[in-house]
Amino acid sequence: MAFVETVLAKTPQPLRSLLIKHRELLKFAIVGGICWVITMVVWYGLKWTILATKPVTAQVIAVIVATIVSYVLSREWSFRTRGGRDRHHEAALFFIIAGFAVALTVVPTLFSRYVLHLETPYVSMPTQEVADFIFGGILGTIIQTIFRFWAFRKWVFPQEGARARKGNVSALRPEDSPHVRADDEVA
Repeated sequence: MAFVETVLAKTPQPLRSLLIKHRELLKFAIVGGICWVITMVVWYGLKWTILATKPVTAQVIAVIVATIVSYVLSREWSFRTRGGRDRHHEAALFFIIAGFAVALTVVPTLFSRYVLHLETPYVSMPTQEVADFIFGGILGTIIQTIFRFWAFRKWVFPQEGARARKGNVSALRPEDSPHVRADDEVA
């Protein structure tokens, strides 16, 4: 049984119906969470070592690494039944949109550092790190996530049902799932 099927089978109603109805958004959020962790690990790893004087550059590199992971997970899991474009066209659009998302992600960090001067020597190191985390790690991520979900559905993976489902994903459709009773189905 797939991970998603297991979780759905153990989820009580009406939450199960809500999760099934918004499964694409849920999967996108899970991929986003994974990529957020990758971004934070790479960003802080770089900015605390070899890019200590270039935190925005470190953040851009981290987001690029996470974006590559995001493409694979988005195409093969989050939006696996969507398509409508040749793979090379889809990939090009994905990375163009992701490039805009990188810019959106770093804008709050740039604002924090260079407009509000929330960087040393103007503030203490702990204050700088908290500001970087709040502005870049949280606010930047929220802004770019909203943009990416909308843009990916609109331009990269525009056609719902364009690709066949792979594997055993019956729990994603309540009417086909042996784990979802008929009286639990979404109307």
